[in-house]
Amino acid sequence: MSNHVYRLHSTLELPLETVHDHFEDADLPDGIEDIEITRRNNTLILKAVADDKSISKYTPTAQLKASVTENRVYEEEPEERRQSGPQWGEEEEEEIESELVEYAAFKGDRETVLQNSTLQYEMFLVLCDIARQAEKGTLTAITVEEDELQATRIVDSEDRPASIEVVEGPGDGNKGESGVNWRDNKFISD
Repeated sequence: MSNHVYRLHSTLELPLETVHDHFEDADLPDGIEDIEITRRNNTLILKAVADDKSISKYTPTAQLKASVTENRVYEEEPEERRQSGPQWGEEEEEEIESELVEYAAFKGDRETVLQNSTLQYEMFLVLCDIARQAEKGTLTAITVEEDELQATRIVDSEDRPASIEVVEGPGDGNKGESGVNWRDNKFISD
């Protein structure tokens, strides 16, 4: 069995410039030669370029998708309305220096953020590296690495402990009994 991503949820958000800077000298996982970065309107696509030349050029390799948004970033945090309330007749308030910064938001579940199966696990590792750059957001995942389930949790750029709990689902358990026995239910009268 090869490595595989089963569940993934991401709320990562980081400056677009940080994403581009990351790939200037990133150590890419085995199997990925390069990352193609494409932007279509407000969507950023990071596509794996396979180092295995036997993969057909028509085989879609894994890609990460993010939406691009603009946020205003202030040099200084705007003070909460003047402590003493409005003061009429005083000089105009100084304008606080700010700039518009584009952010890449890798938000959603596996199919939304991580698409296509060829090199999917390797692109998951790339997403983990991006998560370690993101000051804001969470990445959680369940993967199989070398035939063992692994839990991943990265919160605000820091790896955090994670575990997997296997619970009995609604279809598991006693195969002969499923749900409520309506015939012998004392709460239902004839």
